Amino acid sequence: MSEVHEGLCGSHSSGRAMAFKIKRMGYYWPTMITYCVKYAQRCKRCQLHAPPIHQPSELFSSISAPYPFMRWSMDIIGPLHRSTRGVQYLLVLTDYFLKWIEAEAYVNIKDSAVKTFIWKNIICRHGVPYEIVTDNGPQFISHEFKAFCSDWGIKVSYSTPCYPQGNGQAEAANNTILSNLKKRLSHLKGGWYDELHPVLWAYRTTPRRSTGETPLSLVYGMEAVVPAELNVPGLRRTEAPLNEEENSAMLDDLLDTINERRDQALIRIQNFQQAAARYYNSKIKSRPFFMGDYVLKRVFDNKKEEGAGKLGNNWEGPYIVTEVVRNGVYRLKDLEERPVQRPWNMVNLKKFYV
Repeated sequence: MSEVHEGLCGSHSSGRAMAFKIKRMGYYWPTMITYCVKYAQRCKRCQLHAPPIHQPSELFSSISAPYPFMRWSMDIIGPLHRSTRGVQYLLVLTDYFLKWIEAEAYVNIKDSAVKTFIWKNIICRHGVPYEIVTDNGPQFISHEFKAFCSDWGIKVSYSTPCYPQGNGQAEAANNTILSNLKKRLSHLKGGWYDELHPVLWAYRTTPRRSTGETPLSLVYGMEAVVPAELNVPGLRRTEAPLNEEENSAMLDDLLDTINERRDQALIRIQNFQQAAARYYNSKIKSRPFFMGDYVLKRVFDNKKEEGAGKLGNNWEGPYIVTEVVRNGVYRLKDLEERPVQRPWNMVNLKKFYV
């Protein structure tokens, strides 16, 4: 089996293919396929070079917020093409309930810039949030940023490394901003800074599929006046200014019903998440790990051995599972008992056979 699988003419084939090859050579025993499958399964080279796993292995989990500006997602977009103003990064925060986006451009983003952004754009405008969900960027795990959030009583939650879906709200907002910027710029990539605020305005005045409302109407209780309404005036541009009492009554009705519309938006969000969960969960193949299990950790392109290129390992290890943090998230240590710094999502792990 060793010679056929990894010898001079071996191709590290699968267990069944190896068994049929041995059989064609004139050898046979009753448990041949079982033995060959287990042998190929334990081959370390095959395990290290196995393709990444894309099939979901854990139930869909979503994050929501029961009231506005309670929970925000935070992420950095960049580096972008250096703009005419010299900036090339975007710091973006998105509210989980209203889908409201706050964003600002920077030359580079340090933890002090993140603190200032949260103070100026979140706390001073919308109040102190309960929680901020972010990734493991150096600006977000620094002592200075953690101390700032602790002083304000803000809980900071981190997604697992190399798993952007763990901060899906931020990724969705990033994709929307980038997509709209690309469509506006054509070949003038350096002008993205000047288009940022029009893009944010367009986003805030466009109904979101998950809520059925525009973020601006859920925040302020009424829709903004957009350029299209100047070209073809509606009732509030033609009739309302002529009758102050009717205008006041209309505004009162809008403000009185804002809580009801927010409740309806929350129900739509929950229905949207349930539909997404049904679709996602239909593809699941469960493969949980337990304490003491040996696993391999996925190697991403930027972490592969220098100069290896496409010939580098897809997995590294083995590691040992030391703690189940929550469903699908695990803490690891290597064979020399050194703990891995951060927990890892099971999407980037696979069982190691010894």
